[in-house]
Amino acid sequence: MNSNTQAQSHNHTLAGVFGAAVLALAFIASPLMAQELNAAKDRISGSAIRADHATYEQLQGRIKALNDSGIRVDDYHLSKAQCWLDTSFHEYTRNDRGGYPQAALSESARIVVALEGKQNPGNETPLVNNAQRLREDLWAKFNGLKTHAGFSCAAQATACGEVELVHAGNEIHDGGWRHAKPYIQIAEDWLKKAEERAAACLPPPAPPAPPAAPVPAPTSERFDIAADALFRFNQGTLAGLLPQGKVRLDELAARLGSAYVSVNSIRLIGHTDRLGGVEYNQRLSEQRAQTVKQYLQSRGVSAPIEAFGVGESQPGGQTGHCQGERATPALTACLQPDRRVSVEVTGSKR
Repeated sequence: MNSNTQAQSHNHTLAGVFGAAVLALAFIASPLMAQELNAAKDRISGSAIRADHATYEQLQGRIKALNDSGIRVDDYHLSKAQCWLDTSFHEYTRNDRGGYPQAALSESARIVVALEGKQNPGNETPLVNNAQRLREDLWAKFNGLKTHAGFSCAAQATACGEVELVHAGNEIHDGGWRHAKPYIQIAEDWLKKAEERAAACLPPPAPPAPPAAPVPAPTSERFDIAADALFRFNQGTLAGLLPQGKVRLDELAARLGSAYVSVNSIRLIGHTDRLGGVEYNQRLSEQRAQTVKQYLQSRGVSAPIEAFGVGESQPGGQTGHCQGERATPALTACLQPDRRVSVEVTGSKR
């Protein structure tokens, strides 16, 4: 063999050794491959059984770590991983020489790996180890619970019930119906718990609302407040409000709150007598109406208020007999009914 051939042979040998080492490391590092039980034929020595028990303990530790990280014990996926692990160990301790212990353990590990990687393991429950699909009625009810409003409370019982149905389906071909029946019963018990928990999870129905008290039909009322009782002569601002005028408006604000269930609207209409110019009287009537509005709102009246003035256009009394154009005391007194603020209130009285 020449030197080139020897070198190529040496390189192939190194590559083979290196490749085997990589495969061995991958076997050790893979979370799934690490969950391997000894072959059934080898489970006769203490060392093999201790190694398998360590495998179960290691996976149980990973489930606990997921719970410690914040995933609830009754989470659907974490519960299913636990139930796969439990049924696997149950069959292992019964010296099951079939494939169920390893298949169930692998399914538990698959879910754990997905949760550790913050992935969704999915809601399917596979028929591992060629298990038969028994009791379609139970499968249908478990699937229906997954869309139930109270599923969060029934997730654990649903997950474990589904695993027990697979467990029963495995026992059919391993030992017949006599071996499967106990696990069917366990699945039925889980279903009962799941349905009870889902029903209890829903909030109780709200009590029927008491019938609403009848609301009185809106009514309207109108009354006048003499401007002389509110304002100093020829004044219409807040500064011109008389002390007794403020008292009168305070009484009005209180009455609106006590006599009415609700006030829909208020209209304030300012009026003057005919003394003075038309334009002056119009401005004064508007000013007085706006001042009354402002004062009522300052006292907490929140209903919509419309305020405007009509000047001398709508005299309030029979003023035809009030002769004269100059503001004499007698004429001023005669025209007193014309000087006013009309109040119109629409609302529902108590």
